[in-house]
Amino acid sequence: MGARRRRDHGGAAVTAPARETRAPQPEATGRRDESVDAPTTPWSELLGAALLGAERRPPPGGSTVALLDAAAVATVRRRAGARPAQAGPRLDPAPPDARPPLPAAAADRLTLLLAHRVAGPGGGRRGTAPDLAELLPQWLAVANRHGYRAPYALLPALLDAARARTDLRAQTLAFGGPRARWLARLNQDWKFALRNAGGVAEDAQPDRRLWEEGLFAERVALLGSLRRCDAAAGLALLESTWTTERAEDRLMFLDTLRDGLSPEDEPFLERALTDRSRTVRATAAELLSGLPGSALATRMAERARSCVAPDGTRARDADGRSAPDGAGIAVEAPHECDTAMQRDGVVPRPPSGRGERSWWLGQVVEATPLGTWTDRFGGRSATEIVALPVADGWREDLHAAWCRAAVRQRDVAWARALVGAPAAPPAQGPGDPAKLLTVLPADERAAWAAGFIAAHGLSDAFRILGVCAVPWSGGLGRAVMDALEIARDAGSYPWSFSGVLGLAERCLDPADAERLAPLAAIPDEPRDGSPGACGYWAEAFQRLVATLRMRATMLAELSPVESRPAP
Repeated sequence: MGARRRRDHGGAAVTAPARETRAPQPEATGRRDESVDAPTTPWSELLGAALLGAERRPPPGGSTVALLDAAAVATVRRRAGARPAQAGPRLDPAPPDARPPLPAAAADRLTLLLAHRVAGPGGGRRGTAPDLAELLPQWLAVANRHGYRAPYALLPALLDAARARTDLRAQTLAFGGPRARWLARLNQDWKFALRNAGGVAEDAQPDRRLWEEGLFAERVALLGSLRRCDAAAGLALLESTWTTERAEDRLMFLDTLRDGLSPEDEPFLERALTDRSRTVRATAAELLSGLPGSALATRMAERARSCVAPDGTRARDADGRSAPDGAGIAVEAPHECDTAMQRDGVVPRPPSGRGERSWWLGQVVEATPLGTWTDRFGGRSATEIVALPVADGWREDLHAAWCRAAVRQRDVAWARALVGAPAAPPAQGPGDPAKLLTVLPADERAAWAAGFIAAHGLSDAFRILGVCAVPWSGGLGRAVMDALEIARDAGSYPWSFSGVLGLAERCLDPADAERLAPLAAIPDEPRDGSPGACGYWAEAFQRLVATLRMRATMLAELSPVESRPAP
């Protein structure tokens, strides 16, 4: 005899009177027992029947009711059988952050910006409201300039935003400080933060265990931090495991040598020229070419001098241009790409549509120190050399290679000579003016861009404006606003200028809002204009004005209390 337990309607277990034990008897109706022996039915069989359906895979027990009963029993058994995990060691507390907290209004603004942190599709009509997602990078930059620390409660949202948008990462990690990196170690979704983490003190020794056993992101962060404070120690750490690293990891580690690159790195980089990976060899060659006194730079200079030489016998080049004093430039491109050239980073196979000799010439000249040409051409300056005619139609290839060399070597004099006058037609430039402008000082960059827009309008100005310092200088801002007004008066739609309008919202001085306010009114439609274009332009200017005013409010909210004007 025993007691039988059953469930009442409320689910509580109650004890029913015991019954006499006897052998089971078949039911009078003749139905078989469809129950499933849940403890012996594999969970995978139950799951497969549930996913595929009873008509495709007959469930254990033959009916869907039996399947559900068995799944319920198995689920309870699986949950009850889970053993509690052993408690791990207590986490170290987050490091302190002594920076001042945000003003209350600025913290509220950050909450609003984070709620709209995902940027919407660019271009087209967006209405008159500011694009809050595009204001977040600027807000973070200003907050960092003031030295505020991030509100702790908003750190997860900040890290999520930086995970989704790489353009936010540097400013977010600076704003989040040590607590953001502390949090990042607890969530795999935020491991990107460890790549830029600091944490190597000037007198600290490299963490050998972290270097040998840590995650790749942690190892990159350790090497980068060490290179910034002790370049030699960082190089020694990299050399200790170099031969055992994967090719893709070697490439990333090699890229960290850009911080603190010096002649002491040359022996290691020379050895990397024989690496198994082509991309590693190319990166090593690029780094060596940035060291003007390196052996690779010397070898490239010798090759370049044999290819490019003064030509005093030619008074005119292939385009018919006269040389200033009868001098010119003769070019004899390489006839082959030998093993030594390939070891020094010259890629033998050109891209589709490019001749082999011009391809080899460009790579050799690009890797040659620009000071080589001053000696080669009798002490002439960069401007004078660039003005020399080039014979036999090699001018475009030679000047394009010099442009790449000026950007790689950050040579201001050559960049200034090659970018030319802003009023020159864009198609006549030897290289990408946007890249050359990045080498010039910020004020000179802005003045060149303003002259370019005044001469050519906004059609080709987007990339040039993108490399100018923010906020735009007064002269550049006026040039952009004048060009936008001219484009509106021409009667075309504003959609072709959506990129420039987006930049203007982020880069114009907020004080320009009042000058732009009259343009937000809907003007009369010109006779030959596009239908409705004036209404779209008015909407674009309304959004621009609203954004500039919001930026002004943001700046006021972020300014320290003691620096705010009295009410």
